[in-house]
Amino acid sequence: MTVISDASPLVSLSRIEALELLPTIYGTVTPPDAVWNEVVVDAEKQPGAKAIRNASWIETQAVSNRDLVRALRQDLDGGEAEAIALAVESDSPLLIMDEQHGRARADHFEIPCIGVIGVFIEAKDNGHIQAVRLHLDALREEAGFHIGDPLYIIG
Repeated sequence: MTVISDASPLVSLSRIEALELLPTIYGTVTPPDAVWNEVVVDAEKQPGAKAIRNASWIETQAVSNRDLVRALRQDLDGGEAEAIALAVESDSPLLIMDEQHGRARADHFEIPCIGVIGVFIEAKDNGHIQAVRLHLDALREEAGFHIGDPLYIIG
């Protein structure tokens, strides 16, 4: 399975020191070039950027279909547009994306999506973490991640 990530899941997981859950669950994670530039190059001094840059299991990939990226850029940012385009180009992808609008666009292409909270649920279901709530607390407190009460209750 190909796992493609948008920027915010990488940044959020890195900021709460849970980035290593991704290779534990999925193996290699592939962000498109725009995501890499957003979280590592442009945000070089931001919390989490160094951990993402040093992760040997992250392999960036360029998007071939630039026309699709341009079309998606009409209502998405560059990272989201490239992540969806890369998922369209991939066989059996899973897209890790939190932004609701981007997920709706991915759904249009029938791309399965999971967000950071879904990653924690999968990690718990597979015995990699004991409790989701601790990670949700860290997301709220350390990463400034908005979690609505209905999702927070699941932890």
